[in-house]
Amino acid sequence: MILKWTDSLEIALALIEQYPEQDPLAIRFTDLRDWVLALEGFDDKPEHCSERILEAIQLSWIDEND
Repeated sequence: MILKWTDSLEIALALIEQYPEQDPLAIRFTDLRDWVLALEGFDDKPEHCSERILEAIQLSWIDEND
């Protein structure tokens, strides 16, 4: 599966699988961005990332953890 920045739920699910013990509220956006860029299957331009996109990913991660 190819992931883009707009795939916030799918990215969150991949991050949950990769970092199951990580609290999404404790992540700095700089780290979150790096983790997303390192995901297998992620294929989008780093410059397309914004704080709004990272917030959407973080919120999806929080929702899935609840």
